Amino acid sequence: MSAADFTELVDLASAELGGAVLFANDEFFAPKDNLLKASAPEWREHEYTERGKWMDGWETRRRREPGHDFCVIRLGLPGRVRGLVVDTSHFKGNHPAECSVEACAIDDVLDLDALPGVSWSEILGRRPLKGDSKNAFAIDDARRLTHLRLNIFPDGGVARLRVHGEVAPDWARAARYGGLVDLAAVENGARSLECSDMFFGSRNNLLLPGRPKDMSSGWETRRRRGPGHEWNLVQLGTAGVIRRVEIDTTHFRGNAPARCSIEACDGLEAADWRVLLPETRTQPHTRHLFEAELRSAGRVTHLRLNVFPDGGVARLRAFGEPDIEPLHQAAVVRLNGMARDLAIATLRSFCGSLRWAERMADARPFENGAALYRIADRAFWSMEEQDWLEAFAAHSRIGERAGDRQAREEQRGVLDADRAQLAGLNEQYFHKHGFVFLVCAAGRSGAEMLDELKHRLGQSRAQEIRTAAEEQAKILRLRIARFLEGHPA
Repeated sequence: MSAADFTELVDLASAELGGAVLFANDEFFAPKDNLLKASAPEWREHEYTERGKWMDGWETRRRREPGHDFCVIRLGLPGRVRGLVVDTSHFKGNHPAECSVEACAIDDVLDLDALPGVSWSEILGRRPLKGDSKNAFAIDDARRLTHLRLNIFPDGGVARLRVHGEVAPDWARAARYGGLVDLAAVENGARSLECSDMFFGSRNNLLLPGRPKDMSSGWETRRRRGPGHEWNLVQLGTAGVIRRVEIDTTHFRGNAPARCSIEACDGLEAADWRVLLPETRTQPHTRHLFEAELRSAGRVTHLRLNVFPDGGVARLRAFGEPDIEPLHQAAVVRLNGMARDLAIATLRSFCGSLRWAERMADARPFENGAALYRIADRAFWSMEEQDWLEAFAAHSRIGERAGDRQAREEQRGVLDADRAQLAGLNEQYFHKHGFVFLVCAAGRSGAEMLDELKHRLGQSRAQEIRTAAEEQAKILRLRIARFLEGHPA
């Protein structure tokens, strides 16, 4: 893939999409956070700070010992990296001689504690860099990645890093609880394939998250002087049935389209375009919501937004039911088919209350994973205090070396150094409230749970019953997720 091709893809590391530089071993002359700014690098003649020349980028000091400098970046949207641009604009005598890039993937993108133990793999070997240039490198790697490590040799300054690729959404999570999903959102893998014109604003802006900050963050065409109209072709994140559409012309006051329409098709090869939204009037600086106006187009993979005759649109949202293979159906079918006693035993591994497990077993068959979550939550919150206490009692104390594999996995953040303090405070908590201290331990360190225990020791028993029940509900959802995804209890 050439640089011209991959730079048309979304910048997975963009700060506007949630990308962040988590760590840099040095940022003496210019801070690491500049690296992912959306704006083009800026030059300010004759401007200096107390540390040297002001530079719009990340710049380390001159290295006087062996080694090299590096920074760790969390991608704003996990995905498959297709190309990198290491931009050294305005760094002429102070750019790195070479760079390389490593990558990794972790299950919980925000789990900082998981990063020190990850295995990094190289996606770009050491390559020479030119100063004051956009150094473009095509990448051939099909893995879903969440973090990058940019290495510069031996030191110097980089203005911007662009990480172009294809978003790889976690559909297991997005579809977990059912309901409508924005299939035209860039974070769900949607992308603009092409458009008739984008003179004033990129076609890709149409699918960005959040509200537009001004006209520059929308898609805008030049003024059409001849017949016809403008259009933007969008590939949805996954196939689905569209139930609600939003067309947002916010900030476009004197340059909004006069009318718009949407066509849809299932596959671009021999596309059979169907009208989803008939041609309708649009207004300036307005969020237009369409639901009853939509025609039945069935399963679709692509949308074509038409604007008449020209103008600007800030955002397109297309909420629908994703047409994905039921991700958890095998586990749901297995639970539905269990004998009642076995179903109750399985359900009690999610929540220790016998009454809750019996109600759930008798509520079968469940339609799908989303129904299991919904009914489980409703049944839990209909329980009485004694049922909750029975559920609490099924848990080992935080910090104990549990025999239960699920509990060991959930408490993996507890270090041996934390166990003695946790044991003493657990005993105080039990003596005061009459039940075990309960917290959803997944993804939390022992120190965090210790602080939580100290705080909750000061609460009343009534407060703690409710707090512990909320934590039990979190654990319940976590254990259902593990069951649906095929992990043994």
